[in-house]
Amino acid sequence: MLPDRFFFDALADAAKAETLPRFRTGLSVVNKIEGGFDPVTEGDRAAETAIRALIEERFPDHGILGEEHENIGLDREHIWVIDPIDGTRAFISGLPVWGTLIGFQSNGRATMGLMDQPFIGERYFADGERSWYAGPDGERQIQVRDCGSLSDAILFTTSPHIFTGEAANRYRAVEGRVQLFRYGCDCYAYALLASGHVDLVVESSLKPYDIGALIPLIEQAGGVITTWDGGRPEQGGNIVAAGSPTVHAQALALLSGL
Repeated sequence: MLPDRFFFDALADAAKAETLPRFRTGLSVVNKIEGGFDPVTEGDRAAETAIRALIEERFPDHGILGEEHENIGLDREHIWVIDPIDGTRAFISGLPVWGTLIGFQSNGRATMGLMDQPFIGERYFADGERSWYAGPDGERQIQVRDCGSLSDAILFTTSPHIFTGEAANRYRAVEGRVQLFRYGCDCYAYALLASGHVDLVVESSLKPYDIGALIPLIEQAGGVITTWDGGRPEQGGNIVAAGSPTVHAQALALLSGL
């Protein structure tokens, strides 16, 4: 048995009950690493615990890969991929572009995914065939747009500071070619891409839980998402997503160093 839209919504609602009451409340933050800043809040941990409890009750034979707690059964056919608060820096800054990411993989391939932004009331869902938006202005199927070429594209990345060394040079080559670039949207940038509002997202050093839910959202809206060398993105790494094959190919040529 595979999950349906109602179960994904139940998972998102369980996470929302833990994250939203803590948003903009001055909650305590723990730094997970020495020599840098990788924040985690009680909202992250409580939301993932709530999601896991429902999955383990309904689908005890499924694996779970999450950011905040121990991974379970990563060799199983079906695996859930969870990031309870993608964009924790935005969360602790009061900026409503963070989201709860809940992805589902079968045989290593991302097939379904949900991104929920509970503060503004927007939910994006890929059901295995198509991508959908639900929010204050109703519900509808969403699709990427084709802006034509890289020179006409709107580009998002979380921050130019995530790129180092040669990756920074390659990112700047792309940024220098686009019509407009903006920073700071985390997972929400991918939702904007799937909805046809922007054309390109370029990121570096992502973990599987950062991207697992977003892969089907982009692909089932008609977009293209790969690593910088053109491979499948399920394991994370350096990621490029685009609204059209042409824009993707033009960006990939610069990012791959070809």
